[in-house]
Amino acid sequence: MSIFRNRAASAAIVAVAAGALTLTACGGGGGGSSKDNSKTKDDAKAQSKPVKIGDAKASTGPAPEVPGAKPGGVATVYQEADFSHLDPGQIYVSDGKLLSRLIFRGLTQYDEDDQGNLTVVGDLATDAGKVSDGGKTWTYTLKDNLKDANGNPINSADIRHTVERLYASYITDGPTYLQQALSGAGTTYRKAYPGPDKGKHLPKTVLDTPDDKTIVFHFKEAQVDLPQMLTMPGYSVVPEETDTKEKYDNAPVALGPYKIADFKPGKSMKLVKNDQWDAKSDSVRHQYVDGFDIEMNHDDEDQTKTLLADQGSAKNAMMFTGQVATTQLQQVVGNKAAMNRTIQGYAPYVWQLNFNLDRVKDKKLRDAITLALPSASVFKADGGAYGGEVANSLMSPTTPGYDEAFDPFNRKGKPNGDIEAAKKLIKEGGFEGKKLVYAYGNTPVRQQQAVLIATALEKIGLDIQKKEIDSATWYEQVGKVKNGYDLYMTGWGQDWPSASTVFPPLYDGKQIQDGASNYSHINDPKVNSEIERIAKITDTAEATKAWAELNEYISKEVNPAAPIYYTKVFQIFGSNIGGIRYSSDSSYVDVTRVFLKK
Repeated sequence: MSIFRNRAASAAIVAVAAGALTLTACGGGGGGSSKDNSKTKDDAKAQSKPVKIGDAKASTGPAPEVPGAKPGGVATVYQEADFSHLDPGQIYVSDGKLLSRLIFRGLTQYDEDDQGNLTVVGDLATDAGKVSDGGKTWTYTLKDNLKDANGNPINSADIRHTVERLYASYITDGPTYLQQALSGAGTTYRKAYPGPDKGKHLPKTVLDTPDDKTIVFHFKEAQVDLPQMLTMPGYSVVPEETDTKEKYDNAPVALGPYKIADFKPGKSMKLVKNDQWDAKSDSVRHQYVDGFDIEMNHDDEDQTKTLLADQGSAKNAMMFTGQVATTQLQQVVGNKAAMNRTIQGYAPYVWQLNFNLDRVKDKKLRDAITLALPSASVFKADGGAYGGEVANSLMSPTTPGYDEAFDPFNRKGKPNGDIEAAKKLIKEGGFEGKKLVYAYGNTPVRQQQAVLIATALEKIGLDIQKKEIDSATWYEQVGKVKNGYDLYMTGWGQDWPSASTVFPPLYDGKQIQDGASNYSHINDPKVNSEIERIAKITDTAEATKAWAELNEYISKEVNPAAPIYYTKVFQIFGSNIGGIRYSSDSSYVDVTRVFLKK
């Protein structure tokens, strides 16, 4: 969440408070030895860069040419599973974000340079937004001659429609920042505004479209991070004329450089050029290849083996969110030519074991499980040293306010768990033999991790019942309030560089509902009130300190989720794929630059 406030913005390019984002050298790590040259927490800290806000010039296309880029050819993409959603309003995970960069557009987008510096620019809008009224009012103007893939012009009514449909009952899995901010009613935003289900428009005092090219947002509270918020794929435009509502997931209409020409759910997707996309209106994306053939059902083992061999059509193939498989890690790292076809980055995600607090109610039991977790073994199953690092906190090293010294469960001293300390708590609480249902996704990595976790918890006297779930619908299943599971692992990363995109969605009790991201169902009065208080702090340093303090309270006093590992990205590509670099925005390859070398 994938899936990524406290920012001051203006129409000119200005630096805002530094957020902990990552970057990596293009083309891999060079050497070709088996030495661990993976990214570390120090890299995450040292590579932090401030985000900038772009003016009209920075938002004007076409995008600068990628050195050596050539047009033509079709790139093949290996994908482990199907996309959970194609409707922009429902997209909130990483693979959907990469696809969105190719086929959708919103009001704003991130522009990224070779050093990983991010600038928020206007995408469909002429700039990143003009702010007034102390951050409560934002005005956007649409660029000229915008069209969707069907040739229909895009105007302010389409932006209004895109926002209003987010209140519809069938939109359940996407981000809710904008809806909640506009209604000023938190998770009850649908009650505050019944939306298109009832045939209602947002009042002009909330969302105004005075002419075909102007959109004005009016908020009750200052929203200094709106430009970053609107870069999310969940806020990409859905043209009013072609919206099929509940069926939009099946055949969305493109505004980006590519469109879906063929889709066989669970098997394949074919993207071709969108001839209605105008490069002059887009300062970020390119349209070098003729299309992308996305093949599903290729796990990391298969992807790595095929791309490492680099034979035949695999030379034109790439990963989206795939990773170099643990079992083939040394074959890649020890091969200089292969390493020159890789990228690395320290991603913002924290993988954590969620306790369903409706079922696992005793904190002593939660603490025992947390102490027993074999974090080092679990992350090594997901790409070894190049795939992750033991997590000491529910905050990622890429999140402002992260403190490496905060380690309440002694992950540094006992990275593979403290079985004896856990056993003591189990005995004190009388939990011997207690049955717990552990749910996990049906991918090789999650299956291996499930065995490691279940084995450790059985060592401390628990009876673990493993339950396998289809990974394509994983977050939909565990996102149900009555999901029937006790333990389940989820990964979360900041939506933009602020802990305000971590703690409210994950730990605010007012967020508990089907499809929400409060996977542990924590509903602690102090946590709720602190989230509400901190969210109103506009001073970045003050807010960052407050979020860090709240993180400590949540971990030590409630423990709704046990941190296991931080995610690092290590990907390999076919030798004919050009333009590859790690993206600080998507935390995977930057798909906007891809071309075939010959």
